[in-house]
Amino acid sequence: MTLTTAVYETALPDLLHRAKVRDTYDLGSGLLLMVATDRISAFDVVMPDPVHGKGIILTQMSRFWFELLKDITPNHMIGVVSDAEAIRNVPRTGALAELDKMSDGYKRRSMVIRRAERINMECVVRNYLAGSAWVEYQESGTMNGAKLPDGMREAERLPEPVFTPSTKAEHGHDESLSRSEGEELVGKELYATLESRSIEVFSAAHAHAESKGMILSDTKFEFGYIDGELTLIDEVLTPDSSRFWDIHDWKPGSTPPAYDKQYLRDWLLNQDWNRKPPAPSLPTEVVAQTQKRYLSAYERLTGNSLIL
Repeated sequence: MTLTTAVYETALPDLLHRAKVRDTYDLGSGLLLMVATDRISAFDVVMPDPVHGKGIILTQMSRFWFELLKDITPNHMIGVVSDAEAIRNVPRTGALAELDKMSDGYKRRSMVIRRAERINMECVVRNYLAGSAWVEYQESGTMNGAKLPDGMREAERLPEPVFTPSTKAEHGHDESLSRSEGEELVGKELYATLESRSIEVFSAAHAHAESKGMILSDTKFEFGYIDGELTLIDEVLTPDSSRFWDIHDWKPGSTPPAYDKQYLRDWLLNQDWNRKPPAPSLPTEVVAQTQKRYLSAYERLTGNSLIL
């Protein structure tokens, strides 16, 4: 079997799931192959134009964070396919035999992971009043249904990180969950565990980002069970799932430029588009500026350079 070098499709067998950005393949033996493509979405719609190298950035950034945070929480990563040492003990049988035939570019965007029983709740943690939280606060003075003090400003830092979970929607928008709704969804005991684990991971990541001159404003985690153990899964702390700012740009009262897809969202908001498929074609400059922000976030937070 010959593997294509395309960044959105592959000849690997047993496609298990195709999401907006990631394709997941069943490798057997309780293992999956998670491939981050160059697809990019905004307002829950996949854009017609890819961002070159984005999948490589996402995979390499997740690997960095999984390794940095592994003493705080177990995660599902076995290793990135380009790191032969990390996956040396993975048996090359069946579909796994195809891993060594991948192009280098495909290997760098592909991660072998352990299969998990996913918990269907997005574990969002916020440390600043931004994004949808700021919109809700302006409308009702609340965040995820919980009352906040009057007079708070856009992008103001909260007294401490706050757990603001949401539904895990297969299609359409995730919906914010109040504490009572979250407890009803997963149970009080698991909710409390997810809250404490998410805030612990967030706090460690926030401290690391701060040491690099960056602010982690908010992010979302996903968890599941592997052999009965609560485990961090999916991607982690990438520009797709997190809001990063330069520490020197932050000033309460306005949201600073973000190292994520906000540049793309801002361009789309100025287009005559109803936020439903199909999305408009992206100008070269919008694609280039989005890639620049993703790559800058990776290099600043990891201290590594990356050739796409």
